[in-house]
Amino acid sequence: MDEQPEPVQEPASQSGGGLDRRAELSEFLRTRRARLKPEEVGLPDFGRRRVPGLRREELAQLAGVSVAYYTRLEQGNGRNVSAEVLDAIARALRLSDAEHAHLMHLAKPKQHKKKQAARAQQVRPALRHLLDSIDSVPAYIVGRRSDILAWNRMAAALFGDWAELPAPERNWARLVFLRPDYRELFVEWEQKASDIVGYLRMDAGCRPDDPRLSALVGELSVKSEEFRRLWAAHDVKEKSYGVKRLRHPLVGDLTLSFETFRMIDDAEQSLITFHAEPGTPSAEALRLLASWGADATRAGAGSTAPPA
Repeated sequence: MDEQPEPVQEPASQSGGGLDRRAELSEFLRTRRARLKPEEVGLPDFGRRRVPGLRREELAQLAGVSVAYYTRLEQGNGRNVSAEVLDAIARALRLSDAEHAHLMHLAKPKQHKKKQAARAQQVRPALRHLLDSIDSVPAYIVGRRSDILAWNRMAAALFGDWAELPAPERNWARLVFLRPDYRELFVEWEQKASDIVGYLRMDAGCRPDDPRLSALVGELSVKSEEFRRLWAAHDVKEKSYGVKRLRHPLVGDLTLSFETFRMIDDAEQSLITFHAEPGTPSAEALRLLASWGADATRAGAGSTAPPA
């Protein structure tokens, strides 16, 4: 029998102010199953389906578990599931490494002390000195919930002077979804938005009891239709490396490579750097931003005219 279509779920909260881990696990498995087609996994397709993707019994067959067992897991009951079974389900669902890790976080959570969850992240003074010493490369440190914790002068010249914002607003999700100037800054804004939501999903899997994360998700769900749509997809992503195209109000178009360096003493903090290929117009644009100094920093992403 075909399964009945399931409605899109709103972000669920627990009584403690965080996200509902069982609901997160249920929705994640359901959305991953929905994206697979029978022919992609070597199963016959017997005509029209009332819901997209594989049926539960098909997924259970691929994973080598009973339908009842998988159904309980997809309903959010992962308390007694073994790592071996989760590995089998991850293979059947063709999960990426980031998605596999997210599944493990949701189904077999690590216990965090409440005081650890509430503790504000601090950037070591030596890291701040390092940022200040990097005078030709935009660099910043990002923490939980995509909070921007520290940055150098070049990052401010490229992205805007975050020092002028209240601390709660120094957050990539709020900037990308709620600030029109950041929508203009990123040429592939949709990809940047998708990346940010993927990072938040990874955070939610690791710390679903974080009330500040739950509040952020709730706020963005109310204020941004794009965020609601991307959050409902349950896609996850790890911070990594790649290329971003920017359209800066002062120096025009830039194509910059970015790298992510996770802190050894705090895996929830990452140093992000941006650089241009030597000899390119983008490299010259960064050089101009560096030479303009404080004028470029004040302008950042929100200006429309070069400094006088």
